[in-house]
Amino acid sequence: MVQHCTEASGSDTGTTTTTAGSSSTPTPLAAADAQQESPTSNSPLPFLLQLFLEDTPLLDVRAPVEFNKGAFPTSVNIPILDSEQRALVGTCYTEEGQDAAIRLGRELMTPELQQQRLQDWMDHIEKHPQGYMYCFRGGLRSRLAHLSLKELTGVNYPIVPGGYKAMRTFLMENMEQNVQELPVVLIGGRTACGKTTLLLELERHVDLEGLANHKGSTFGKQLDPQPAQIDFENSLAIEFIKLRQVGKLPVFIEAEGNRVGDRVLPLSLNLAMTERYPIIELEIPMAERVLTCIKDYVTDAFPRYETHYGGPALAHKKFQEKYLSNFDRLKNRLGGARHKKMRAQVEQALVQYEKDGDESGFYEPTETILGEYYDRMYDHQASKRKGEILFRGDRQAVIEFAEQYAAQF
Repeated sequence: MVQHCTEASGSDTGTTTTTAGSSSTPTPLAAADAQQESPTSNSPLPFLLQLFLEDTPLLDVRAPVEFNKGAFPTSVNIPILDSEQRALVGTCYTEEGQDAAIRLGRELMTPELQQQRLQDWMDHIEKHPQGYMYCFRGGLRSRLAHLSLKELTGVNYPIVPGGYKAMRTFLMENMEQNVQELPVVLIGGRTACGKTTLLLELERHVDLEGLANHKGSTFGKQLDPQPAQIDFENSLAIEFIKLRQVGKLPVFIEAEGNRVGDRVLPLSLNLAMTERYPIIELEIPMAERVLTCIKDYVTDAFPRYETHYGGPALAHKKFQEKYLSNFDRLKNRLGGARHKKMRAQVEQALVQYEKDGDESGFYEPTETILGEYYDRMYDHQASKRKGEILFRGDRQAVIEFAEQYAAQF
């Protein structure tokens, strides 16, 4: 790991600052600056790179509103101030300056709240003694948290220099570099041909839909929400970094549009997918695709509703509402008359499925949706791709070709 937390020696406490012509007076910020040590490691790898390669636990002391906008996969949020308190301190800083903001922060941190924070931080540190803490820039908040821990508990828990901003910048810069330099290959194919399950069988892959928690289609939204946009981007960048560390070998990703659900792909990645990445096309007969589609969005999906809603009755109600809501999003594409006819078929299929688990009623409307909507959309997107088509074939042939292609590097 990058570094272990250590017990602070008593001699570190009470660091002071001295100005010409004045006596030594302790200040919390200066003391925290003096006591914070630079990261140390026996690894030859750059510090931030090693941090992400090793999935180092991270303690985020920013306010929840900041954390919810974006953090890192191994981060846990235990804020020094909550969102409302942060806003008050920020306003004070703008209107009255840093010293006044520090005083207000200390006033808001009541003894009871400070004790609770220390206990929460210590509980985290006991579970993750080899972790790091950070705030937005590795500044006031993380340094004060570090100092409080060191003075009141004797634990020296290190700070990520530069904080969230430094880590975010590092990931985005590496993402841009890896998009340009790694030999990425797209796995293409029409909707419901099983691209994702095939992708997961390949050794070096990035699962965009998994990272975005969305299956990428109108019906692809999951019960759990998608990650924040920044969370998605950070996780994606880390995946590429880990693959790059092994070497400049082919990385397989699914051919997507510019977004997966509500999560938007980095512009550089989307452009590379359109302009230059080569593609391997998976070709599957329509009848098999219909079965895959029903499996993905009905027979495999419904049990998750049962678990989520605690039983079949409410689960069927919620499942039917969601399925019909998704279907209605296709109305403009299908046309009013066709949508009305197909909606009646879907409603009947949902009733039959609730009655006896028979999914056969979904066959006809599913085939129509695939052929009349998704295939046309795929053809349109495929016509824009400029990368070389390396191979076309069925599932087994594509897997064999991909493995042979990767072995050439």
